[in-house]
Amino acid sequence: MTINERIKMFKRAIARQGLYATTFVLTRLPYPFVRVMTRWFIALGFLFVVRQKQIARESLTIAFGQEKSPQQIKSILRECFSNLGKGMIELIYFMAHPELITRNVAIEGKHYLDEAFAQGKGVVAVSAHFGNFPLMLLYLAQSGYGTHAIIRQTRDEKIEKYFQNLRSSLGLHTIYSHPRQECVLQSIKALRGNELVFIPLDQNFGTGAGVFVNFFGQKAATATGPVVFALRTGSPIVPMFIVREKDDTHRLIIDAPLTIEKQVDEKQTIAHNVARITQVIERYIRQYPQEWGWMHRRWKSRPSGENTHE
Repeated sequence: MTINERIKMFKRAIARQGLYATTFVLTRLPYPFVRVMTRWFIALGFLFVVRQKQIARESLTIAFGQEKSPQQIKSILRECFSNLGKGMIELIYFMAHPELITRNVAIEGKHYLDEAFAQGKGVVAVSAHFGNFPLMLLYLAQSGYGTHAIIRQTRDEKIEKYFQNLRSSLGLHTIYSHPRQECVLQSIKALRGNELVFIPLDQNFGTGAGVFVNFFGQKAATATGPVVFALRTGSPIVPMFIVREKDDTHRLIIDAPLTIEKQVDEKQTIAHNVARITQVIERYIRQYPQEWGWMHRRWKSRPSGENTHE
């Protein structure tokens, strides 16, 4: 093992123990006091996320540079990081006190989800890294819906196992995005069992198997999974998003299912419908810009012949 590898292991061990200690303390405090502490944590943490703030400012400028003033962009950026910090503390606390999950989330459009399940072909839930979306998944699982989340494994195997056990204890099933073939098989199995598979469709997908679609007026490399699964299983695609209310409760908004619109061939059908889903995601981000994770380089990959956004 090299020195660099040992240093990485040491840093991960420190972060892991810090998480365990923070969880131990926070989950034993009254929730009103935790909410007050959260504001202190956010104010302190905001001083140190210099690189993330720079990326978020660049992303906001790409999306809204012609529409919003620098002051408006600054305000969205600060609220975005505030919501992220609140969401992290909420998850730690709510996972230890599951009764708070359903108590702090109201659902809107539930009939769309129930009607989709009534078809007996499962549900492809599409969304984004938007709002406290893990809380949305926990709410669905706690409400009795068979819920599977496609996620990317963390680099720390012990932390990943820790969170996987927590998710499983609360009824939320994990499907890892890699290896890809196993991800596809597990997702299709869940859908054919009339369960829900959650797929966020807002991350840069590189220049491989995805498609480039318009997102805030720029081409964005986007995964095709939701449409491919819908074509293979007949599952309805149901957009859903969670937004934070002023009192720090949450509203889960479920949209009407999207019907696949067929084009001249499968390739064009996939690209066309991925673009439609992306338009829905953009609509929600425009309405609630403070809820999206702007610190991700969404437009990093470019179509052949175009420059990369840095």
